[in-house]
Amino acid sequence: METVLQVLIAFIALLHLYFLYFEMFAWQTIGRKVFNGFDKEFFAQTKGLAANQGLYNGFLAAGLIWTFFIEDVAWRYNVSLFFLCCVLVAGLYGAYSADKKIFFVQGLPALIALLLLFLG
Repeated sequence: METVLQVLIAFIALLHLYFLYFEMFAWQTIGRKVFNGFDKEFFAQTKGLAANQGLYNGFLAAGLIWTFFIEDVAWRYNVSLFFLCCVLVAGLYGAYSADKKIFFVQGLPALIALLLLFLG
């Protein structure tokens, strides 16, 4: 079960690195494809906001990646718990405030990882 948890944490970290990339560096290209209900000007006007949001996603990824370098089991558990909860809250809020699909992309993997963390 520990291996499955580690793979899932790695997947979530990579997902947030992708969010960092597309929100900070490809907002006006990939962003328009992902959020296709907005006009082109919207993405130019919100580029700075998206970059800021991407930076926060990078912090989430960094925290999750950090867990792979923590040798103390209790400390690794607590750091994993914290960052997975942060990702889950971000996914829940994104689903509430922006698009329900965000929960399935961001929140659900974190929720599954949290369940595995609690069961392990």
